[in-house]
Amino acid sequence: MYDFSSQVALVTGGGGNLGRAVVQVFLSAGAKVIAVDHSKIAANITPEGGESQHLLMIEGVDVTDPQAVAQMVEKALQHFGRIDVLVNTVGGYRAGTPVHATPVDVWDFMMNLNARSVFITSQAVIPVMLRQGRGKIINIAASSALKGSANSAAYGASKSAVARLTESMAEEYKRQNINVNAIIPGIIDTPQNRQAMPEADFNLWVTPEAMARVILFLASEDASPIQGALIPVYGKK
Repeated sequence: MYDFSSQVALVTGGGGNLGRAVVQVFLSAGAKVIAVDHSKIAANITPEGGESQHLLMIEGVDVTDPQAVAQMVEKALQHFGRIDVLVNTVGGYRAGTPVHATPVDVWDFMMNLNARSVFITSQAVIPVMLRQGRGKIINIAASSALKGSANSAAYGASKSAVARLTESMAEEYKRQNINVNAIIPGIIDTPQNRQAMPEADFNLWVTPEAMARVILFLASEDASPIQGALIPVYGKK
């Protein structure tokens, strides 16, 4: 296990299936963690050794709102003094219609939730990392970012934007000792996906905990040579 005892990680979407797993793995590695979510964050996140001072939960944050994000970052800095790692897990999925039948509000929702959130949160945190002289940013893309598919144009375009943001930020900040990478998950083993696909073989899916461990690696010094990568984390599918 990596030692993050001197580091602070900020995790957006900290109340979601993947977000909770990411928060937990960083706490288990000794990090101080800011878990951020628009909704209430589950109380079953447990700091290592019961050290509750290692966890700051900030709820009610709209990560598509620059002012709300700026206030959240300021609160995080007041509490812990620094941000070494940013993990953008906020995201969602809307699909099922061809372009001509896709409502504009679905397009806007996907672009805002999946791409605008990454842009705004990264924009708020990067100046902190530049002052510190180091940082790690990990985003969540999707296989749709690599190749479009029928009836999911809005989702695919939003995740493609995440991929291009990741690559651009990596180029812009790698000489300032800031690593930016993304993972491309397969089907994540969540209660929602099991309910939606009850006949699937769940053993082939990737668990949130397995994805969280890959994210922890990308936040470690071992991943310092990796810049702008889109890393597939597909499980056995």
